[in-house]
Amino acid sequence: MDAETWAAAQSSPEFAQLRKRLRNFVFPVSALFLVWYLVYVLLADYAHGFMSIKLVGNINVGLVLGLLQFVSTFVITTWYVRYANKNLDPVAEQIRDNVEGGGK
Repeated sequence: MDAETWAAAQSSPEFAQLRKRLRNFVFPVSALFLVWYLVYVLLADYAHGFMSIKLVGNINVGLVLGLLQFVSTFVITTWYVRYANKNLDPVAEQIRDNVEGGGK
């Protein structure tokens, strides 16, 4: 592949659409997760009374929110995979076919 082919692919409307779709998912979801994590850290540091409320036995609010951090990571990953399969991969495949096949 030559530089001209890659430059043409990068400047194509399909590539711009792919970047826009990726950004439209990644930026808001990343911001939401970072806010959720920051709230957890701030609660753990400044809201000891709230975080130490016992829910069942020795399980308290802090433990549940901490475990939900892991759950939210897996949910976001699953959500992204589904989003990518539906909205990103078809466009990426089209771009790859155009580059590798010379636009045939």
